[in-house]
Amino acid sequence: MSNSRAGNADALMAFVSTLQAEAGLEKPRSLPPVHLWNPEHCGDIGLEIRKDGSWWQDGVRFSRQKLVRLFSTILRRDPDGYYLVTPHEKVVIRVEDAPFVATRLDRTEEGGEVALAATTNVGDVVLVGKEHPLRVETDDETGEPSTYVMIRNGLEARLARPPYYELVGWANEDPETRMMSVDSCGTRFELGRTV
Repeated sequence: MSNSRAGNADALMAFVSTLQAEAGLEKPRSLPPVHLWNPEHCGDIGLEIRKDGSWWQDGVRFSRQKLVRLFSTILRRDPDGYYLVTPHEKVVIRVEDAPFVATRLDRTEEGGEVALAATTNVGDVVLVGKEHPLRVETDDETGEPSTYVMIRNGLEARLARPPYYELVGWANEDPETRMMSVDSCGTRFELGRTV
C-alpha cells in the first residue's frame, strides 16, 4: 500500500472516530454475533420501529435512548421479517420503513477521493461505499424519493430530510443523461434524473 493510500485510510478512520464520538460512542461498539444465534421463535411482544426511527412497545414509546441503542445491536433481518435475537430468545419486531434513520451525513475529501459518512439515530457510523451502498426508492403514487444506506447485515437507514438535502447538494448531474449521482469511497451512486 502506498504512503498516500495509507495516509488516506488513516484520515478516514480518524474522520469516522470523530463522528462516533459525536454520536456518543467513545469507541466503536462490538456487535453480538446474532447471525450465529438460532433460538426457538418466542413470539410477539408488540415491538415496533416507526418510520421516524422511534421504538415502541404496545403503543408506548421507549424513553431511554440507551435501551434503544442496546436493542439495536441485537436486531436481525431474516427472510420473513425483523427480530430481536439473543442466544435464548427471538421476538418479532415490526419495522414501518427501515430500522434506522440516518440523522447526519458528513463529507470529507482526502487525496482527491470523496467519502461520505452516515450517522444513524442509534449511533452507527458507516462510510458510504461498496460495503455500505446507497439506494434510492421512488414512491409510485407521490413520485417522492427515499434514500437508504446499508448499515449492516440487511439493516438499512433511511436518510432523514436534512441529510438527504445535503446529499442532493453534493450531487453532480451528467449533462447528457441528466442523471444525478454522488461519489463516495471510489463508488458512484445514482440518485435519479432531473426533470
